[in-house]
Amino acid sequence: MTPINIHWFRRDLRLEDNAALFHALESDEPVIPLFIFDEHILDELPEDDARVNFLHETLTSMHEELGRSGSGMLVIKGKPEEVWRRLIDHYEIAGVYTNRDYEPYALERDQGISELLESRNIPFHTFKDQVIFEMDEVLKDDGGSYTVYTPYSRKWFSQFQEEMIEPFPSHERLEGFHSFEKRPQLPSLADIGFTPSAIRVPPYVLAESKIKDYQKTRNFPAVPGTSKLGPHLRFGTISVRQAFKETMTVSHTFAKELVWREFFMQILYHFPHVVKGSFRPKYDRVPWRNDEEDFKAWCEGRTGYPLVDAGMRELNQTGFMHNRVRMLVASFLTKHLLIDWRWGEAYFAKKLLDFELSSNNGNWQWAAGSGCDASPYFRVFNPMTQIQKFDKQEQYIRKWVPELESDNYPEPIVEHRFGRERAISTFKEALANA
Repeated sequence: MTPINIHWFRRDLRLEDNAALFHALESDEPVIPLFIFDEHILDELPEDDARVNFLHETLTSMHEELGRSGSGMLVIKGKPEEVWRRLIDHYEIAGVYTNRDYEPYALERDQGISELLESRNIPFHTFKDQVIFEMDEVLKDDGGSYTVYTPYSRKWFSQFQEEMIEPFPSHERLEGFHSFEKRPQLPSLADIGFTPSAIRVPPYVLAESKIKDYQKTRNFPAVPGTSKLGPHLRFGTISVRQAFKETMTVSHTFAKELVWREFFMQILYHFPHVVKGSFRPKYDRVPWRNDEEDFKAWCEGRTGYPLVDAGMRELNQTGFMHNRVRMLVASFLTKHLLIDWRWGEAYFAKKLLDFELSSNNGNWQWAAGSGCDASPYFRVFNPMTQIQKFDKQEQYIRKWVPELESDNYPEPIVEHRFGRERAISTFKEALANA
């Protein structure tokens, strides 16, 4: 049996500028490209999940490109440990290459796979790829981890060097892939238990004109001023090095948004309790109302507050919501309706094309006041003055709430002043007793 290496694709679905793939292709053995549709994850998703559709389309494209050189993607649905046991029995594996993932489930999964491979004397090579700085690479002078973004970002930029965003030329070494005697067939969407989605992941746009104007346009949801980069960073259809390389010299504001992503990743890594509880544990004392009818109205965009409703409808219909509106709808849920941020976080996790656990959790806790570097609990966005600031002509609202001035549009679910005062007093009392 001829020895082979396996590159395990996870959040790096590209053949170019891929750290682990580059190192695998530099090795002496031919490389089998592997992707596992993880049943632990798939079983939690709706059958028309747009993100699974996007994964399948991306893998199909990669499979076709590799086919031009006689190779192809090996795509398997199953539980990772069971898949790896079968692969070990089927191939003589010289080594496994993959890029590191830092979420709690991924760390646990990789630990199990590492132990399995080690028991069979198979090296498990992991590389940094989805971030510029890993979890312990940007630390305070005393060695502690940062919990406030601004000093973290200052240290991040002070440590940054141009060579960190030089690409790995993996795309130039495609001849290093294994040539199958019988080329593998990709499973269809139906084979993995899914159906086509009406929602599409839009292509990202890093045109200099868009990035240059980002600071001016990023707060106005009616303006197409965002890059739609999120899902592509999440699934690795673009490398983080390319994203920084194309934007750093054009817009420092845009680059700082990319640094926020790494900030929340290291928060999740160093403080994994945030997955289930508040970063600031005293906030777990807040007595949430958790009214199911109010939550349903919020989910469906029927709160009677036009900008909140427009945002939720955009999310439901496209899998995207403008960041300025995300802050408002999260504040409205946790403050005006006094509904647990975890309910909103879970709903966004189901709907957002760019869902990433660390950022979703970090931003929801920011809105609720319970997170690191959070908005204080007494900061309650006014849903009506937000319209005057960010959608004065109501272009965004009218796109998503066409029945605005008709009898079909509901009355506000809660009066603003009442909701604000109720939230502040509830939080204040809970925290005073903490």
